[in-house]
Amino acid sequence: MLKVAIKKRLKQFTLDVTFKMDDEIVVLFGPSGSGKTTILNALAGLVRPDEGEIVRDQEVLFQNKKVFLPTKKRNVGYLFQDYALFPHMTVEKNITYGVPKRTMPEFLQQWIQITGIQHLMKKYPNQISGGEKQRAALVRALAPQPRLLLLDEPFSALDSTNRLRCQDELQFIHRKWRVPIILVTHDEGEAIKLADRILYIEKGKIIKNKVKPKMKSQGL
Repeated sequence: MLKVAIKKRLKQFTLDVTFKMDDEIVVLFGPSGSGKTTILNALAGLVRPDEGEIVRDQEVLFQNKKVFLPTKKRNVGYLFQDYALFPHMTVEKNITYGVPKRTMPEFLQQWIQITGIQHLMKKYPNQISGGEKQRAALVRALAPQPRLLLLDEPFSALDSTNRLRCQDELQFIHRKWRVPIILVTHDEGEAIKLADRILYIEKGKIIKNKVKPKMKSQGL
């Protein structure tokens, strides 16, 4: 169970959101500049809220001025909108960066197989396509086996074919792993397909909390 109740003063408005989630996919949906990415950053420990609390399975990540757990101790996977792969590292080194074991864990090899990037391991980010970068960045976010996965418009730069494939891969990973996932998107069709629940965000407020039936993915 993840419990979020935070406030953060921003330039145009005050972000003020409260929600709970279990091991589900929650989509944050709304216009640009409505505070969606700030919510992700607060959960990741990249932004400190002004007040409130964030609690995950009885572990306090943030609580007013008392507790602010640093990012490296939160065990949160974060897939940024621009993927943020290290350009001087191969795909393999990007994926295993920060993984303590010297040999690639079996579960990580499995994600590489699922996403179909085995042939990219020795390539650098500038040698692969946007869709390949997205899949590599997703596997990197999964590598530390996070207890929460945050995705900031992960498929926005992809063509329709790769977007659909990556959506299916994400659904498959979630079914298999059951990690809580919070995803930001501007695509309502994508939100409806992926979400167990959609939080509609406008000017820092949740204006609607709607449960959506998930469409069963074919394949994978």
